[in-house]
Amino acid sequence: MKIMMGALAAGAGFGAATSLINALSSPYGELGAPLRGTIWAGAAKVLSLLVDAGWSWAALAVAVGWLAGTPVRGALAGALALIAATGAYYVTDAFASGAESEMVRWGVAAVPLGLALGAVGAAIRRPGLIGLLAALTVPVGAAVQMVVLPPQPHPTLTPTIVLAEVIVWTGAVLTAGWVVHRFWAARRAAVAG
Repeated sequence: MKIMMGALAAGAGFGAATSLINALSSPYGELGAPLRGTIWAGAAKVLSLLVDAGWSWAALAVAVGWLAGTPVRGALAGALALIAATGAYYVTDAFASGAESEMVRWGVAAVPLGLALGAVGAAIRRPGLIGLLAALTVPVGAAVQMVVLPPQPHPTLTPTIVLAEVIVWTGAVLTAGWVVHRFWAARRAAVAG
């Protein structure tokens, strides 16, 4: 029960924070206008590009699934986290920027995606190839999203977009490298033992 409550809390916190960061990153909104022209506006834009991306929402579900431990609990925790994140995002959006809601559509999508990604998170604990593939899900997903749908809300590259892309690529490469290293170290230890 604690794990599921934690997944709900993590999801709600992530969704609300994402919405607030988006509101702060917009120089045209009430929250973002005072930051216009400051270093904080650039920081908010970079954060917005990082947390309002599909791979980061997937990482939320994978992380709570990993914390849950078993495939069933992981799947449930992943779904709960994404449902809570979606609800909190759109409720906060309504207050922070008066944006229209797509909560029902994304809430429905959160169920199968959360179940699958939460189960993947739980599978990270498994030894061998299954654990390796599960652990590579988020970094490979981030890299694929960078190729297929990079964070470029403007037709021209800006320093904030370039910085966000560098952060995502660096994180994806370092994480994938660590995962592969961990896999080979465990394999060597099993052969030696």
